[in-house]
Amino acid sequence: MNGAMRALLLSLLLALAPPALAQELSALARLDAAASSVSGTGERLELELRISQPVPWRIRFLDAPPRLVLDAREIDWTGSAGLELPPGILALRAGSFRPGWSRLVVELDGPRRLDAAEMATEPTGAALRLALVPTDAASFAAEAARLDLPEWAAPDPAELPILMPQGGGPITVVLDPGHGGIDPGAEREGKSEADLMLTFARELKEVLLRDGRFSVVMTREEDVFVPLETRTSIARAAEADIFLSLHADALAEGEAQGATVYVLAEEASDAASAALAERHDRDDLLAGVDLSDQDDVVAQVLMDMARTETRPRTDRLAGTMVAAIKAAEIRMHRNPLQSGGFSVLKSPDIPSVLLELGFLSSERDFARLTDPKWRARMAEALRSAILTWADEDTALRAAARP
Repeated sequence: MNGAMRALLLSLLLALAPPALAQELSALARLDAAASSVSGTGERLELELRISQPVPWRIRFLDAPPRLVLDAREIDWTGSAGLELPPGILALRAGSFRPGWSRLVVELDGPRRLDAAEMATEPTGAALRLALVPTDAASFAAEAARLDLPEWAAPDPAELPILMPQGGGPITVVLDPGHGGIDPGAEREGKSEADLMLTFARELKEVLLRDGRFSVVMTREEDVFVPLETRTSIARAAEADIFLSLHADALAEGEAQGATVYVLAEEASDAASAALAERHDRDDLLAGVDLSDQDDVVAQVLMDMARTETRPRTDRLAGTMVAAIKAAEIRMHRNPLQSGGFSVLKSPDIPSVLLELGFLSSERDFARLTDPKWRARMAEALRSAILTWADEDTALRAAARP
């Protein structure tokens, strides 16, 4: 595509594009409430809080009333309110106190001091262990009155997530959990495709954000219906580098299992372009730009030009995903890379792929999709694939510049 035509296309795509979507980073670590405990033996109080990974943390005390305050970067304390409390601890309260930082407040029945405190790294995450014993009111008041904050206790840097983007900026990924709301998708044993894909999308989002080199937008954050073309509009608003639609279908006949990566079929792409060129309100596909006053041939040529440049990038992305999933020894379909006329893949200038994580009609796939460890392996494979693709894509586009 020459410079003049590229400028014309970009002006159409961006002139009326809606602003990028705001988003909130998810917590980097999560409390495993079922594996955590708060106990009391005699006058000694012990807290063992299991979290999904080690994070920087610090502890201080406050008086009137006596409290222990644990600050951390960053823990989702969901479930802490349900922990059974022994005598000596009146309440646990938790939440965010500034972006990227969380706080747990332990309300005490009287003055206490730390007898032990550690965050131990374990194969499945980390354990924060605290022990409190009684102290006198004067000593507690002096500790609570300190103006200098305690030092942060940080794990080994190799154990911490990278929090800032590396290089030239984040890779913007739009994750599209298929179906939702009135459209549950495939269903099996009380589980719906919509719910399973939302769960996986949330987990994948967190994996990408922990890496530090990604910006992530979701087409839906809860169980709601989102029209197909709205999903592509969300990708446009986010100025996405990649659009990844997530599904887990079911086949009424035949047998299929394993993950499959789809790109838009060439013939479906041409037919879709012709049909869209005849519509009066083609603005949804082109980011709110109404082409109804443009010649139909111009509209179709613009979309075809964009796809001509984007298709090789999409094919490389799909191929890299297949390679990474296989390298992670995750079961794939016997034909792992396919094409189809999926409406959600019709963005003309955003590399877009659809990933069938498996088939709910397959008992083995259903077991995998409901296994958190399997989903974690898949999420890590996708993270690796996107980084590999991004490095290659950057190099190829730089080499192509005049």
